[in-house]
Amino acid sequence: MRKTIGKAAVLVTSVALLAACSTSGDEEGTDESMSPEPTTSASETSDAIDATGQTLTIWTDANRKPAIEAAAATFEAETGATVELVEKNFEDIRADFLAQVPTGEGPDITIGAHDWLGALVTDGVVNTVDLGANASSFSQVAVDAMTYDGQVYGMPYSTEAVALIQNTDLVGTEAPATWDDMIAAGEESGAKYPFCINVNGETGDGYTMYPFQTSFGAPVFVQEGGSYTNEVGMGGDAGEAFATWLSENGEKGAGHLSTTIDYAINNELFNSGDCAYTVAGPWALGDFADVNFTVNAVPSAGGETAAPFVGVQGFYVSSQSANALLANQFLTNYIATPEAMQALYDADPRLPAFEGVDTASAPFPDAIAGFQASAEQGVPMPSIPEMGSVWDFWNAAEAKIIKGADPVDTWNKMITDLTAALAG
Repeated sequence: MRKTIGKAAVLVTSVALLAACSTSGDEEGTDESMSPEPTTSASETSDAIDATGQTLTIWTDANRKPAIEAAAATFEAETGATVELVEKNFEDIRADFLAQVPTGEGPDITIGAHDWLGALVTDGVVNTVDLGANASSFSQVAVDAMTYDGQVYGMPYSTEAVALIQNTDLVGTEAPATWDDMIAAGEESGAKYPFCINVNGETGDGYTMYPFQTSFGAPVFVQEGGSYTNEVGMGGDAGEAFATWLSENGEKGAGHLSTTIDYAINNELFNSGDCAYTVAGPWALGDFADVNFTVNAVPSAGGETAAPFVGVQGFYVSSQSANALLANQFLTNYIATPEAMQALYDADPRLPAFEGVDTASAPFPDAIAGFQASAEQGVPMPSIPEMGSVWDFWNAAEAKIIKGADPVDTWNKMITDLTAALAG
């Protein structure tokens, strides 16, 4: 059983974790607290080439810059190369990279999020990368997130996912095995609501609800060989079963799901003790200063594993880099090492995607373990361009069903409309 996180700890450190766990997306591993066999360090694998006179330009934000500087200093000393770190606002990097690389400008390497990958590959601005001698130390879900059409295009270093957050004063620390177990424990606790979740009002929120959907075997897109296809995977019997479950637990059913709940209302209900369980990401912890809580993986509602979307951050190499070999050497021998990955975590403590990173210094080490457990059973959020067409259809259908619309008809119409939009 995990140690309960107390109110004082939350008050002191919630802002730090909130900042540490934010990513580029709307909201993005394995249990890396378990140290594997010793992995290979840069000094053991570098076989450094003489790169005197060559310059690598790396784009980074302020948070990651100190850790990259440390790896760059060793790289410069061992290869004779020069590393130029360009600090940029993270929200500007994607657009600037897409605009500058085709003109021959831009960096050799950039920090980035995995859900950029579809656009980066489609526009031809990134090269594949070699994960190097320590490839087995990366979590599989993180590698899958950086994979497109069977090729790895980015070196991951951090993950994120939603998880089950529970009020330990009401329901203890034990993780419920199923949705029904969770609801029963929440009802026995005496809380006003056994469970609450952000439905984004009447807009719908397929992202937060996704682990329950996958537990019915209804993924948004079909995966093959670690990559997403453009085949919609949430139709058929599995999708209809999930839609029926939404209806049964919606406003005309058990009432556990409601379009009256948005992000702020959900967090207030949980923080006030009116709600025993919720599903949220690490970015929400700053709102839970008045409650003792712990974090676990999301329980299954449909019998299969509840797999949330996993967001990943990592490094990309420009397709127009004049020093592509040198850029890959920097990543494989100086970033994909225990020392560099620990430095990245210490500089900006996001959930690590590399085994052996010590997370004991994290603001909420118990919360980190829970989010990592959730990410371990998750799947990458699709990075294919088609994902951009999904959200409006998908979110709206879920909201309508929760509000009381016929579940099967509404869901199937969404699948039909979405499929037509993708074909067009």
